[in-house]
Amino acid sequence: MWEDINSSQTGKSLRDEIFDFLKDLIIIIIVVLVVRTFFILPFQISGQSMYDSYYDREFIIVDRFSYLTFSEPKRWDVVVFNTHIDGKEYFIKRVIGLPWETLKIQSGSVFVKAVGSEEFVELDEIYLSDTNYKSTYVRGDDGENLYEVPEWWYFVLWDNRNASTDSRSCFSSCEFSDKSNYINKKDITGRVFIDLWYFNFKTFSFTNPNLWIDTRPRWFSSPSSFEYK
Repeated sequence: MWEDINSSQTGKSLRDEIFDFLKDLIIIIIVVLVVRTFFILPFQISGQSMYDSYYDREFIIVDRFSYLTFSEPKRWDVVVFNTHIDGKEYFIKRVIGLPWETLKIQSGSVFVKAVGSEEFVELDEIYLSDTNYKSTYVRGDDGENLYEVPEWWYFVLWDNRNASTDSRSCFSSCEFSDKSNYINKKDITGRVFIDLWYFNFKTFSFTNPNLWIDTRPRWFSSPSSFEYK
């Protein structure tokens, strides 16, 4: 008797069930949209531009929240940004020059002159591979090349220095009048803060199918700041 009364009081009609399902679905969609818009965004890397820090086909999580609220891009941050280039919506690069700084590339090395300083200081880019360390050139030229970074703009480079295009060549060609050597903060999607790598289902391991490098997911370990003495 009591079982019949309880079941009749708590039972839901098909319409109620559908309504509850749609309500939950809408809440989930809203949460996902909010998270993707303001907090994190997943990407899969395509290409060899960030070797040996990041590899082709691996997955990364980009932190969008920090730059939208309390933080500015720092030197060494690895960022994803909109290129405004047809067919290449996003690039991943490393921040090298900050607003108002002057950058000098000469003899394979990168130098920075901070705001208010009169002297250039060589950057020790310890995160670069042996092939790329002290091998940064501008179109093969080892002479002096200067870049003055405007306010709200940033100078960025690939880690695979001489196998891709970056701020040195305006991301495609500096011959076009609308191209710039720098990226604006408003075009930066966010900074990389988790590297999920690539899971190979054929071998059931974190082995890159092109390079056969075995590794594990990691937080990106390169320093986000550096003090010069």
